[in-house]
Amino acid sequence: MKSAVEVFAEALEAVERGQWIRAQALAESIIPTAPNVAGPYYIAGISALQLDQVQHAVIRLSRACALEPGRGDYQAQHARALVVHGDLPQAAAAARLALQAPSLDASALDTLGIVLGRAALHAEAAAAFERAVAARPSDPNLRYNLATSLMFHGDLAGAEREYEECLRLDPRHWRADFSIAQLRRQTADDNHVARLRQRLSRHAAEPGAQLYLNLALAKELEDLGQTGAAFDHYTSGKGQLGHRAKPLVDLAERCVTRLIERHATSPPDGGGYRSGEPVFIIGMPRSGTTLIDRIISSHDDVHPAGELDNFGMQLRRFSGAPARSLLETAIALPPGFQDWQRLGDDYVASTRPATGHTRRFTDKHPLNFLFVADIARALPGARIICMRRNPMDTCLSNFRQLFSTEAVDYDYSFDLLQTGRYYLLFDRLMRHWQSVLPGRILEVDYEVLVSAPEPTIRGVLEFCGLSWQEDCLSFERNSAAAASASAAQVRSPLNRDSLERWKRYGARLDALRSLLVAGGMHIADNAPGIGRAR
Repeated sequence: MKSAVEVFAEALEAVERGQWIRAQALAESIIPTAPNVAGPYYIAGISALQLDQVQHAVIRLSRACALEPGRGDYQAQHARALVVHGDLPQAAAAARLALQAPSLDASALDTLGIVLGRAALHAEAAAAFERAVAARPSDPNLRYNLATSLMFHGDLAGAEREYEECLRLDPRHWRADFSIAQLRRQTADDNHVARLRQRLSRHAAEPGAQLYLNLALAKELEDLGQTGAAFDHYTSGKGQLGHRAKPLVDLAERCVTRLIERHATSPPDGGGYRSGEPVFIIGMPRSGTTLIDRIISSHDDVHPAGELDNFGMQLRRFSGAPARSLLETAIALPPGFQDWQRLGDDYVASTRPATGHTRRFTDKHPLNFLFVADIARALPGARIICMRRNPMDTCLSNFRQLFSTEAVDYDYSFDLLQTGRYYLLFDRLMRHWQSVLPGRILEVDYEVLVSAPEPTIRGVLEFCGLSWQEDCLSFERNSAAAASASAAQVRSPLNRDSLERWKRYGARLDALRSLLVAGGMHIADNAPGIGRAR
């Protein structure tokens, strides 16, 4: 028989090769004979995490950390497992403890930065990324993470410097090209169009280059007023993953239908965790959710908690069912579920330690619109604000934006007409929520907010139970981190630049307009109105 040392060596080799099932089996076989040795627990834990056995990963990594508390790499992976499990307070505590370890390599520091960012502790995340870069300055991926953290904090010059360094270290880091284009409005005298065209031509056969470089070039050409050419590049770039759009929208149609059937009437009063802290900001992405979040969180009594996954994580945990998408999570709770108070309590607890220091905190995950009925039951004192924007501008802006190549919930945005279908499903669901939850949701029109900011903001603050503060009119001075696709834009004062953007594209959007009109949307010139509970 092989010794435990030999088996452990084989487990390490399996980890190096990414053979996670084999690595886990080998590590687990050692544990009964070496129960006080940390290494096998660590290998078993990281293997379980790779295999989506999150609860088991947390248990094994916790034991590894207890046996060797000085190992920062063990603690970093434990913190990562806690994030995936949805236990953000414990993840943050584990990350902070890990940062005190006597020696941490760059990879562990990078992992800790990601964990702290997920816990909405962005200043601490940036510090961890800076340490990672200092430990391994030639790693372009570490540079990229630091740059993104700097962007969230509003240090756009520092972010651009790090993105450029990322490209210098790895000229094939296409994502850095895209991020540079997104940082600011490009001008005729200062842009990257020539460089992007050259790179796109040189790497025409590489899908990653086609995705990121086309979208970067589209953004810069649009800034320069060349909307026709920009649209062609948006279409070419998004087309690289366009096959993913229809399956996601088909799933959305099934899930929205089930949600409406499941919540056909107003929920009964009573139950839930009676906290007035949360202010949920929901809506279609790119509809002004980040803007209204910056406005509200400029108030002294409000903490911007960020774009949190927490409520969906809690639903997943309470349902006990694995869910690949938020759409599946929305229908995961079993019929007859009654533990609303614990769900609400656990959600609020999961936002600590970032929250709890002010009367309100904002949670601005747009796709929480899928969970409105569950939010209303679990948190009867929570405010829910839904941003609305001209359907054409909303769909176009989603198509122009690259949210994530990994998060399936945004796959609709890889195709313009599928984005239109998704918008109609969003509208259908929001109309239903308004009918069964009258008065619970304040809908705010982006166009109204831009055209008549002060009265609109006063109405929003009143809905949130907050007094008027002039700082909410000067949200661009808000120094808090903005971890969203709009992180660069929200540093500018309110303006009308994005109103009726869709009209610049002319006949290229005729098919989208026909789809939306056929779905019951009224497409006309934007006109001022008022934010209202519908």
